[in-house]
Order: sequence, then structure tokens, then C-alpha cells
Amino acid sequence: MGNKEDKIRVGVVLGSVSDIGKVKDLFQILDEFEVRYELAIISAHRTHALLEEYARSAVSRSIEVIIAAAGLSAALPGVLAALVDIPVIGIPVSAGPLNGVDALLSIAQMPPGIPVATVGIDGSKNAGLLAVRILALTDDVLGERLVQYKKDMADGVLKKALDVKKEGYPIWEI
Repeated sequence: MGNKEDKIRVGVVLGSVSDIGKVKDLFQILDEFEVRYELAIISAHRTHALLEEYARSAVSRSIEVIIAAAGLSAALPGVLAALVDIPVIGIPVSAGPLNGVDALLSIAQMPPGIPVATVGIDGSKNAGLLAVRILALTDDVLGERLVQYKKDMADGVLKKALDVKKEGYPIWEI
């Protein structure tokens, strides 16, 4: 079956090709952590049979986590969660007159028994990091990369604090 790095582990499903620009950070995070993924453009409303086929075959294709991005009614993550038994992360996409609030509420308010992990509106970076955390539960190498990523983030904050101190502000000393 090959090692985990050889397999596509994350399925990214967008409800529309117009959502690609909203999820660039997701692809950057998955690439940074060397997590292989596939991208599918499937509408929950217009191509329902195709969505069912995608979901039905996900596990046999080694998919461990699905990330679904959609705007407006945002049915896509919920429909996928109803069809699979692996984690589904929903990204509400800013669109339409409510600028993504409708999508956020649609994804977050799932019925009992059909969970969808929901990130903030256009929160594709956090969706990628959440997928990495899920995968790291059974992948020590990925777990080590995640620890280093968090350390680098903390170091970046401290560096910026020192930069502010150089400008003469009285910074709290640890």
C-alpha cells in the first residue's frame, strides 16, 4: 500500500470553481506539511450523483479527511458528512448578500449525528491545519512537523515583539 506520504490523504471538494481563490491558503498549508491531496469541483445541488460517487469511493482511495468549501446555502460539507464516516471540515466561503454568514450558519448547524468541523468564513488556512492535526494523530512525522510549525509561529510573535521594543515601546519582559 506504500507509506503515508505516497497516498492522497485529503480530499478537497469545492462547490464551484469560483471558490478556488478563497482556499489558496489551504493548498499552501497542505503543501508545506507535505500532505498529498486531491481537488474535486462538485456541486451538492447540480451534480448530486457525482458527489455520492466521490463520497462512496473516498476511503477506498485512501482519503482520511475531507475538506469542503462552499458559499451561500453551503450544503456541500453537510451532504458529504452524511455520506462518509471520516472527518469532514467545512469552510464557509464569503459570497452573496450575507458575505458568508449564511454559509457559516449552514455548515455549523448540522443535525445530531452528522458532525462537520467548521472553521471561520474563508478560514482555509485553519481548515488545512485542522486536517494536519487529525492526520498527525496517527503519523508521528506529521506530528513533529506540526510541533515545529507551532514553534516557528511562537518565535515569529516574539520577534515582532522585539521589533516593537526597538521602536521604544515599553514591552513586558519575560
